[in-house]
Amino acid sequence: MRIITGSAKGIKLCTLEGDATRPTSERAKEALFSMIQFDIEGRRILDLFAGSGQLGLEAVSRGAAFCMFTDASPDAISIVRKNIEKTHFVDKCKTAIADYRNFLRKSEGREGFDIVFLDPPYASDALTDALFRIYKTKLMRHGCLLVCESESGDMRIFEKEPMLAGMYRSVKKKNYGRVHIEILTPCEEYYNNDGTENE
Repeated sequence: MRIITGSAKGIKLCTLEGDATRPTSERAKEALFSMIQFDIEGRRILDLFAGSGQLGLEAVSRGAAFCMFTDASPDAISIVRKNIEKTHFVDKCKTAIADYRNFLRKSEGREGFDIVFLDPPYASDALTDALFRIYKTKLMRHGCLLVCESESGDMRIFEKEPMLAGMYRSVKKKNYGRVHIEILTPCEEYYNNDGTENE
């Protein structure tokens, strides 16, 4: 596993041994970043289920200004920190050992994000649950993109949870082997609920 392009191109990243995490394949990662390649420069990133941190680090390598990495596993965050050092992005990254629900709850009212990577374990319901919770936190900046990864055989996001269709709209979606990538953005009502945007 390596950084594909940008300032850290070619640097090999550390990964956790065993089945505790499921790194995004290089093919799927290339496809994912081709979908958002013009939306990364200068942006603030949240890698909510960080694993090894490869998605957030790829974004920083491509010009993102900052990335927050969170994961419930101390071992995963230890690997993320090693990879941050390997890529020399210490000044552009922060980490937190935190379950996504606790992190989102504590993030309400703080500075928001432009891109959120959501790549939870496939067997869980964490993706749809996280989308509901993110909407409530008001941490999405105007035009925020939520990059969601799930199994291709799984029900699509809005089919699984129809209420989400009133919160987000789908911007792009594609299948790459067993991986389904869908990019969402909040509906305009999100920014108009209290008459202000979360900057």
